[in-house]
Amino acid sequence: MTGAPRPLREPRPRLVDSLAAAGPLLAGGLVLALALLLWAAWRVLDPLPERRLVIATGPEQGAYQAFAERYKPLLEAQGLRVELRPSQGTRQNLQWLRDAGSGVHAAFVQSGVAAADVGGEGEPALLSLGSVAPEPLWLFYRPARVPRGAPPPTRLSELEGWRIHTGPAGGGTGALLRQLTAANGITTPPVPADEREAVHAVVELLQGRIDALAMVSAADAPLVQYLLRTPGVALFDFAQAEAYARRFAFLTPQRLPRGVVDLAADQPPADVRLVSATASLVVRADLHPALQQLLVQAAGAAHTGGGWFARPGEFPNDQTSEFALADEAARHYRNGPPWLQRHLPFWLANVVDRMWLVLLPLLAVLLPLARILPPLVTLRLRSRVYRWYAHLRALEAELERDGADLPSLAQRLEQLDRQTEKIGVPLAYAHELYDLRAHIHGVRKRLAQRAAGLAAGAGS
Repeated sequence: MTGAPRPLREPRPRLVDSLAAAGPLLAGGLVLALALLLWAAWRVLDPLPERRLVIATGPEQGAYQAFAERYKPLLEAQGLRVELRPSQGTRQNLQWLRDAGSGVHAAFVQSGVAAADVGGEGEPALLSLGSVAPEPLWLFYRPARVPRGAPPPTRLSELEGWRIHTGPAGGGTGALLRQLTAANGITTPPVPADEREAVHAVVELLQGRIDALAMVSAADAPLVQYLLRTPGVALFDFAQAEAYARRFAFLTPQRLPRGVVDLAADQPPADVRLVSATASLVVRADLHPALQQLLVQAAGAAHTGGGWFARPGEFPNDQTSEFALADEAARHYRNGPPWLQRHLPFWLANVVDRMWLVLLPLLAVLLPLARILPPLVTLRLRSRVYRWYAHLRALEAELERDGADLPSLAQRLEQLDRQTEKIGVPLAYAHELYDLRAHIHGVRKRLAQRAAGLAAGAGS
């Protein structure tokens, strides 16, 4: 009596089948490795900056505040939350930038102040995004302070003993004026710094409690415009403007043309010589490059129109002497906005721009993989069916031999048929399975014919 046949084992895969089986696993492992690489690059390159930006401005109604007010809508249009933080001026702005706990990311800084106000060791590095505007030194005084019959003063040495207000201690006006008066041998210090708003100094000037008011500011600052039009207030004419510019590298001579303030009233009645510093946009070196780029673009949009002391397009520029120019700023002044930002939203363009060094090798690997993987998957699925043909061929070979154990062959053939029923393949490959079962049916038919033939021969 013939015992039940042992269960058929799945045929041992051939080398090509092993490759087909391992292909998707290798591809999956490669994709996982690339995903980990992409994640690591994302963490290191930090393509998405924070969406909050704090800009230190300056005194209220000052030029720095006016600058920042122009920047704010331009930056908010890119999805940033912008906070404008008023300050006493340049020196306080520098203090905040050097203090990591202040939360300030960017600030306006007057040229010439940082050189005399160097930070200590361990303080964060600062970078310049370029010069954004000229800042003349405006020295307004009361003509009544000049002795009767004397000509208007044109040299700072003539102001010996005058009460000159230089603004808050945190501003840059006092630092500049002290450098200029010292160069003129003036020993009498100006009026001590006053932390109150500049409007209080204007009131004191008009009431005669001080003799002069100094401020470093752009021409469109509200207080400058007010004092230029106020009766009883005169603007100091720097006869030695060229000499100051030669002595101090951060200064340039400027000229306020006759009638530029008010053509109808012919104000000023004659050209006025001035000395001018420049306002720079300064950021912490650890500020995200994408935000640096946005700030440079905002500066370009806000300052490109020109003014009394600048031709259109002259500012902003890359002229900076006290702080190193940021790479993003240098890139902008050289090439304009990044090419991707001209065609894509800022945040998407920034991700691509920051990640392209990783994305290019990633695409170089994925594109060939995308061509290789489908054939491997196809081979893998077909191999699930084709392996069982080895058993079917063995059964056919035994069937052709004389003296074959037909009952045993029939049992094994039925077992093969049952096991092939359990093969799972997608519908797209179902025809491969149907072909296998049709071949099994064909072998079963031949086996039945041979068994019938042997039974007929035995009965005759």
